[in-house]
Amino acid sequence: MALEKLLAGFNLATRTATAHAAHLLEAEIKTTLATSSHPRGTPTPSRPGEPPSLVTGTLRRSISVKGPHPLGLGRWEAQIGPTAIYGRIQELGGVTGRGHSTTLPARPFVQPSYTKLVSTGALARVYHEAWRSAIAR
Repeated sequence: MALEKLLAGFNLATRTATAHAAHLLEAEIKTTLATSSHPRGTPTPSRPGEPPSLVTGTLRRSISVKGPHPLGLGRWEAQIGPTAIYGRIQELGGVTGRGHSTTLPARPFVQPSYTKLVSTGALARVYHEAWRSAIAR
């Protein structure tokens, strides 16, 4: 019975940590998308490999979190990213369509934000604190 209670506490802590981590990443992506800007109608000043410049704010406003959703066995998943239709091609680069083909270079903003939170230990701290709290109960 005590073990079941401990496992339930860890499951809840993991769900809470996943939600917190997802929103932490959402905020970091939005910060990354605000690192440079330019007026509407002017060429993008960001270089390939740098985040896209802020023009109208649509891409930044489209960053959202879905979840967390259970994956079973105490595992949780959340999805964080843009809903703006051009978000994927900005992140990964590629060929545009609709009668003309233009190759856009990658201007990643999601992956660098995630990498920053991992390398600084911010994401790990979210989980460690949640699990430490679950043990202390």
